[in-house]
Amino acid sequence: MTSTVSPLLMILVPLIISTIIIYVTVKLLGEDEGIITAFLAAVAGTVIYAAFSFLLGQGWIAALLAGIVWLLALRSLYKIGWLKSLVIAVVIWIATTIAGWFLPTLTGPV
Repeated sequence: MTSTVSPLLMILVPLIISTIIIYVTVKLLGEDEGIITAFLAAVAGTVIYAAFSFLLGQGWIAALLAGIVWLLALRSLYKIGWLKSLVIAVVIWIATTIAGWFLPTLTGPV
């Protein structure tokens, strides 16, 4: 049972935290979409970064290309321009970095 629960938690917990951070960020920046859109943005970001990591490795080129594609996803989900999607992405990046300092990782036994 533990072997099934741990990988599931390792996916769900960061996804939930990312969803909350995205939701709060876009609300602070004046967007009206709800938590479902934030969840979709979190899932899109996860899938995009995973795909680019898989295809191009862990380098800065993969991160840059994935970031650009994620900006496209944000633009599409929130119906906003490039500049606002960039501001939202930077604020989300800062917030998730700060959250990562305070929240434990799920690399060990749960």
